[in-house]
Amino acid sequence: MAYALLTAVFKKNFNMNTSFVFFADGFEEVEALTTVDIMRRAGMEVITVSINPSLEARGAHGVVVKADALLSDVDLNDAEWLICPGGMPGASNLAACPTLTDALVAQHGKGGKIAAICASPSVIFGPLGLLDGKHAVCYPGMESGMTGAIVGTEPVAVDNNIVTGNGPAAAAAFALAIVEASKGEAVARQVAEGMLLFHLI
Repeated sequence: MAYALLTAVFKKNFNMNTSFVFFADGFEEVEALTTVDIMRRAGMEVITVSINPSLEARGAHGVVVKADALLSDVDLNDAEWLICPGGMPGASNLAACPTLTDALVAQHGKGGKIAAICASPSVIFGPLGLLDGKHAVCYPGMESGMTGAIVGTEPVAVDNNIVTGNGPAAAAAFALAIVEASKGEAVARQVAEGMLLFHLI
């Protein structure tokens, strides 16, 4: 009873400016944590969400992260961003989660913002039909999964409500593109300059 009450309160604390970054075993640490860090530096509300039975997720390189919440404890209906880091088998594990994939399809269907990097555009977004007619990028060599996409070769692609990145080296630029889409170029530039990432904005 106490847990159910806590969960209900936890869900109510989110608002339409809340963004969610999803963690599964095998996630790419640089992509996931850089994105969360930069978004929070920009003043965005970001909740890290484990799709595992527990809050902990083990990255592709052995880094264990404790997420803020379990997937079952969050309401994604009014999210600003739903964000999928890459990494393998992290991307495949996210793709195998029906609760997450249903939320991504619903978010996209109403014109909401979604983002994915590395393997995830190919392993998750492409097969779900989220990239039809969209300019997008993914980890080199995984283009076959980019169903319907106009596949580019740049590190980060932005097409209206969708941001995609091609891998760990693009993590900062990927996160800054998300910040710029939500809070404008001036805020993204301020964050980039504070991190000495002058060349990324």
